[in-house]
Amino acid sequence: MRLIDVATAADVTKSIVSRVLNGDPTVAVRPETRRRIVEVARELGYEPHAGARALARSRTMALALIAPSIDNPPYITIARGAYRRAAEHGYLALLAEDFDEQPAGRSLLDGGRVDGLLMGSAVPGHPLVDGLRESSFPHVFVNRAVAGSGRNVTMNVGRAGELAVEHLVDLGHRRIAHLAGPAEVEGAADRVAAFERAIAARDLPLLPPQFGDFTEATGFVSARALLDAAPTAIFTSSPGQAIGVIRFLTSAGIRVPDEVSVIAYGDFPSAGFTVPTITTIALPLLELGAAAVDALVAQLDGAPPRDLTIPNEPRLLVRESTGPAR
Repeated sequence: MRLIDVATAADVTKSIVSRVLNGDPTVAVRPETRRRIVEVARELGYEPHAGARALARSRTMALALIAPSIDNPPYITIARGAYRRAAEHGYLALLAEDFDEQPAGRSLLDGGRVDGLLMGSAVPGHPLVDGLRESSFPHVFVNRAVAGSGRNVTMNVGRAGELAVEHLVDLGHRRIAHLAGPAEVEGAADRVAAFERAIAARDLPLLPPQFGDFTEATGFVSARALLDAAPTAIFTSSPGQAIGVIRFLTSAGIRVPDEVSVIAYGDFPSAGFTVPTITTIALPLLELGAAAVDALVAQLDGAPPRDLTIPNEPRLLVRESTGPAR
């Protein structure tokens, strides 16, 4: 169906149909005419041509989510939430991977290929982050905040740490170790601070944290150092770290959770199928991706950028990897 078909069926001009369906606030039509146009378009199954809409708006109608790694499970979920919400706004959401050999983003920024960026790969010293600081190009930082940017879309990471500590303390644990993310990543630092506040509030000993990336390999190699402090429970910063920790403990003959409990920040589909199944803090990642798109589209529509913490709370999912302290 074409625009002219809708106009003919609704008995109005093609221009009026276009302005009504594109939400032009200056178009002067009666409410009943507006309703008739929308109903006819729906009945005929009319869908605006993406290329024509982009030319009319002088936009590409595309947004890009830059993820640190496309095999990082949280960013797959964030991307899904972003894609769905972008479609609701009439945009296409693209996913770009950012890695050392080929850092993403600069070509997207300079080439006019997208209207805005959702930057999930925000680490200190990243060339694109530094470039965005000096640019008016519409962008938000999602999941990984950049201090002072005023464009951060984040979650309540503090509550996630509190949930983990509350759960373990209720099980009788008093010596709880933490395997953190990279020390230079602001979100990881926020999680460490929240964990330490929760530990201090309960007058528990603060064991030395370990830092590293979010992979299984980091969990495996860090577990030995964590055990030096004789913890009865370990709180990891990712499901991958938890898998690595459990693999090391198992290989060392340490039973999970009978001797050491393990809980992970972030949930993943396989958490209920590992041996043992892994207790996790599920995060509102779909909602985070959607909120990031809303914030970016608001910028494109003229609203000033601002920091946003989504109201959705993390949830504790209790499985087999946590149990009473020995």
